[in-house]
Amino acid sequence: MIQPLSDALAERGYETLTPVQTAVTAPELEGRDLLVSAQTGSGKTVAFGLAIGTTLLDDATQFERAAAPLALVIAPTRELALQVKRELAWLYAKAGVVMASCVGGMDMRDERRALERGAHIVVATPGRLRDHIQRGSIDLSQARAVVLDEADEMLDLGFREDLEFILSEAPETRRTLLFSATVPAAIAKLAQSYQKDAARVTTTAEKSQHADIDYRAMAVAPRDAENAIINVLRYFEAPTAIVFCNTRAMVNRLTTRFSNRGFSVVALSGELTQNERSHALQAMRDGRARVCVATDVAARGIDLPNLELVVHAELPNNHETLLHRSGRTGRAGRKGTSAMIVPAKLRRKAERLLQGAKVKASWGDAPSADDVNARDEERLFADPVWSEPVSDGEAGLVGKLTDRFTPEQLAAAYARLFRQRQSAPEDLAPSGSDAPKPRPAFGESVWFSVSVGRKDNAEPRWLLPALCRAGDLTKDDIGAIRIQQNASFVEIAKPRVDGFLKALGTDMKLDDGARVTRLEQAPDFSTMPRPGKPPRKEGGFKKKPYEKKAYEPREAPDAPAPKSGKAISETRPEGAVTEHKPSGDRKPKGKPAHNKKPSDQKPKDQKARAQKPGGKTPFVKGDAKPSQGGKPKRPRPAGNPNDTSKRFVPPGKSVKPRVGKGAGATPKRAKPKR
Repeated sequence: MIQPLSDALAERGYETLTPVQTAVTAPELEGRDLLVSAQTGSGKTVAFGLAIGTTLLDDATQFERAAAPLALVIAPTRELALQVKRELAWLYAKAGVVMASCVGGMDMRDERRALERGAHIVVATPGRLRDHIQRGSIDLSQARAVVLDEADEMLDLGFREDLEFILSEAPETRRTLLFSATVPAAIAKLAQSYQKDAARVTTTAEKSQHADIDYRAMAVAPRDAENAIINVLRYFEAPTAIVFCNTRAMVNRLTTRFSNRGFSVVALSGELTQNERSHALQAMRDGRARVCVATDVAARGIDLPNLELVVHAELPNNHETLLHRSGRTGRAGRKGTSAMIVPAKLRRKAERLLQGAKVKASWGDAPSADDVNARDEERLFADPVWSEPVSDGEAGLVGKLTDRFTPEQLAAAYARLFRQRQSAPEDLAPSGSDAPKPRPAFGESVWFSVSVGRKDNAEPRWLLPALCRAGDLTKDDIGAIRIQQNASFVEIAKPRVDGFLKALGTDMKLDDGARVTRLEQAPDFSTMPRPGKPPRKEGGFKKKPYEKKAYEPREAPDAPAPKSGKAISETRPEGAVTEHKPSGDRKPKGKPAHNKKPSDQKPKDQKARAQKPGGKTPFVKGDAKPSQGGKPKRPRPAGNPNDTSKRFVPPGKSVKPRVGKGAGATPKRAKPKR
């Protein structure tokens, strides 16, 4: 191992390397392409940092002046890329490394200036790195190694085309290292296309998935899922916990619910901006927030310190997502808990997820309110504050309290103050409360027959209340009800038979007239015919049978058929006189017709327009003359064709002179209509 890297590990407190770190630094793998599968949180970032050390530095201990990048590290999310940048920065700090990042959501101009100044290692997300390559902002000619971190997640997020473009632009002499929690067929195909003689590295920790994580499956009633999550958070009281949801709406709902219950909570979802995400993660790191509610996509790649509890508020869609969620805890040798909230109807799905992930979970109920209170008492008595001596500054107050109050009063006041700081637990219903309970044995009984059956549309839903009303029974006094074709059979508890017969009376009939008969023994239903389908009711739509008729040619008509609505005018003999009916004799359609006398109808003066007296109406025809008495107009000079003032001339068209207007004459505007 290169000395600067060894010194950096010693300062960080690394006494031994993790299995994946030991595997990738083996001498026989130096300079080869690697396909590494290791669980989340196994130290993969430091592992590929050590693996590319000899490729970047050779035998030197210091980097030369930064120019074109020597290594590219590609991560699926912004948070993971920035986290990888921080890890590699302290690992290569003593070697004088210059780091740069190209991630979405950041100012692209600042990234371009950083690349122009030079960098040894560039950490980027696929989309932003492709933009820089296409814009010519980054030079990949000197790249010696390309690392794909969380390659399976990048393919799940749809970055295949971007990754193929980046790998095709990098030099062919580079090393390609693929790190992935799982190696599906898509990852194997990508490795086959862009790696040369890659060495497959599988750590021993992969054989026992998440050995440091305690998986717990908690069965709850469907309506108590949110209350169960609150009790889980209160029961474990982890310094940092993350609650996973499937949708943004569920994230917003739980965030509001937890905030109202007094939890210090932040949310991570796709609708947040980069600044909001950074503030939320920083609040979790510095302890201002204790619970993070997030979706799968928004939480990919984040690393929260001291994360001891992962709660699956909603079951994931596949076992890979279950492993990625749970892998947020139990890192670097620390223990963690992964709690699955499983409604009764989703138990089979939870079992399939655990089986696909190859992990074993302990099944049980969610913590009840009594369990949470008992755990609070354990933490109260285990608090190291009880063993600390009284300081000088506290002695005066302690003396005043003991003089004024009794020990019982002091203890009660402390218990109240302790519980006020905590959120009250929720009361949960039994996890199987929604499931139908098995009915106990009915006991001794007597069978009765009722003279209505399936042919009479008899059904238990109306036969049961009819028996209860007529026989003074309850539903618990009635056992089995068997509906047959012509009769129905009812089982009644033996202690209630006498009261039942007394209530029916001598006629032994129900309210609707059905007759009830007591049987000496239970009927043998095996000898009775099995019920068939009910007969089809008559009525409804019936299709008429199709009758095919022989072809008969139609005779050509001698004359066109008369139109409907109006009869054709009758033929009249030659020389006959047709009586004319004036318009007033017609049937009125709207208003009645006015009967005007012929003398009242004066013919209008149908003079030609050109023969009207002169005035404002211009002459149209050249040979028309004004009538007597009209004042003739003076002829106006011809217009100047070069005059385009106050006129719009379309481009490319010649100017036409204004008719009857002289040069410079102001055009007359038309009066607006009123």
